[in-house]
Amino acid sequence: MQVDETGIPGLLLLTPKRFGDSRGWFSEVYNQATLQAATGLETVFVQDNHSLSRVRGTLRGLHCQRPPYAQAKLVRCGGGAVWDIAVDIRHGSPTFGQWRGYELSAENGNQLYIPTGFLHGFITLTPDAELLYKCSAPYSAECDVSIRFDDPAFGVDWGDEVDLSLLSNKDREAPTLSEFENPFTYEAE
Repeated sequence: MQVDETGIPGLLLLTPKRFGDSRGWFSEVYNQATLQAATGLETVFVQDNHSLSRVRGTLRGLHCQRPPYAQAKLVRCGGGAVWDIAVDIRHGSPTFGQWRGYELSAENGNQLYIPTGFLHGFITLTPDAELLYKCSAPYSAECDVSIRFDDPAFGVDWGDEVDLSLLSNKDREAPTLSEFENPFTYEAE
């Protein structure tokens, strides 16, 4: 597994090895022991999610969960391609308010490890884009948070593909970060 630092503490871009031949390829996309050996992470994942977005330009985000159900995520694309975004909202972090974006696709096999204290979102770059993500805590409607995808505090570059008519009401009506009682604090390693 290749591990790339992103410039934001804790946020990692991972590329599992692929073994290919004329028939295609095989990849072990998750192995807790391999992940821990490569990164030092001891995250235990308890839930797997799988989403399908039929239309190119579908934006979902920015989302997270508050404690006690705050989630770390391991995100990958199982079909098509997405521009995946993570925003650091941990008070005291040297990268507070900064974001990183990466293309995750079925073709490149990249994965993004997103620690707790980050907002997450994505926009589809292809039709029928599938996102698969492991979560370190179960879903909790009471702890679910949405923050405006276009919050000027972050200045996320979503590209030219955004189709605002496809936004969910939850994402369309989300508050800005300044309107959110943010419980996340940075803890240096």
